[in-house]
Amino acid sequence: MGRVTERRRTIRIRDGAVSARPDTLVAEEPLEIRLNGRPLAVTMRTPGDDFALATGFLVSEGVIGAADEVRTIAYCAGATAEGVNTYNVVNVRLAPGVPVPDFGLERHVYTTSSCGLCGKTSLDAVRTTARFPIADTPPVRLEPALLATLPDRLREAQRVFDRTGGLHAAALFSEDGDLLDVREDVGRHNAVDKLIGRAVGSGGLPLSRAVLLVSGRASFELAQKAVMAGIPVLAAVSAPSSLAVDLAAETGLTLIGFLRGENMNVYAGEHRVALGTEV
Repeated sequence: MGRVTERRRTIRIRDGAVSARPDTLVAEEPLEIRLNGRPLAVTMRTPGDDFALATGFLVSEGVIGAADEVRTIAYCAGATAEGVNTYNVVNVRLAPGVPVPDFGLERHVYTTSSCGLCGKTSLDAVRTTARFPIADTPPVRLEPALLATLPDRLREAQRVFDRTGGLHAAALFSEDGDLLDVREDVGRHNAVDKLIGRAVGSGGLPLSRAVLLVSGRASFELAQKAVMAGIPVLAAVSAPSSLAVDLAAETGLTLIGFLRGENMNVYAGEHRVALGTEV
């Protein structure tokens, strides 16, 4: 199986001094996800947690919502002409009775890496396929001071980033600020799918009392994944996209961007943030 990191020779220039030395890089390899033996999607990912990644992807696409809807997950043997297992092809077999989605261009998969739908069509697709409407009763209530601590705690948990400087991360926190899980990957969307897939394995969906924090920006795709897993709060250290804000407003998701220190922007769902004043 591919490693999380690899070593490559590099020329270093520091203060005018030139030297050759190996550098530690994050590994990036393709993962093909098959459903009942048929190709469904290919994503570039950091090897590791591949079964969780595949499971989380299927949750994000509305194919499954619980662990008992998956019969088996396995690497496909003989993935090369020589019959060598690359550990880069995963086949998910659904349990009997679980409907298999249409694999045509009009299928329900609406992420940016698949059919390319956008705007209102994408919003409608999420709303109509979400199994876990965001219904945290009573609503999760977060103090800005607690939110301000989360990015540093995520950064402290990024073990591979410390060695490579080249990974995104996503973390789940409880409403009290406890770190529940964290995953790293070359793609933010993969890190989130790995979190969701691991939660499926422990019977944790919907994640109706959790806060999802992502490094970088909050795209429509990440907001979609939060909604599909029933997560009520998505926070990002950078900006959201306009469609992510629209999706948050449409579904009741609390969306926070530019979460840096005590500063943050609340774009939707402000009722879950203890603002202390009327705005």
